[in-house]
Amino acid sequence: MAKFEVVVFNEEVRQCVQEGERHKVLSDDWADLHYLEINANDETEARSRIQKKYPADLGYVIESINPVLNSKFE
Repeated sequence: MAKFEVVVFNEEVRQCVQEGERHKVLSDDWADLHYLEINANDETEARSRIQKKYPADLGYVIESINPVLNSKFE
């Protein structure tokens, strides 16, 4: 299984922050990018798993998904 870095933010929160308001549920930091790591067989599976946890219909946007390259220090 491979490791992927997924970058996510919440568009609804970003819009609220730009308007000087607060989202009714989420903290303001969701306007910023969140870097998450997930194990998956491939990018498609990584995207599917992240979308279940951070669904688009709740305002979450996947900015990018990239494989994490193994370091010789690991």
